[in-house]
Amino acid sequence: MKFRLIAAAGLVAAFVAPALAADEFYIAQDVKTKKCTIVDKKPTDASMTVVSPSGTVYKTRTEAETGMKTVKVCSSN
Repeated sequence: MKFRLIAAAGLVAAFVAPALAADEFYIAQDVKTKKCTIVDKKPTDASMTVVSPSGTVYKTRTEAETGMKTVKVCSSN
């Protein structure tokens, strides 16, 4: 009985954790083209850089879109 309870809790956690982690959006700029985009994962390679104010992490894409309008390097694109 305990095994079933633990297994069920683990299964629920396996599905909930990725859903919670997906609530991160960043404003990133392509180093070569200088074009800004909204990404759902923090850039890890040198071709993109985070240009969000103070590395801000947005909870929704809409918040990131609104934030992108205030980033000076993005508004000139």
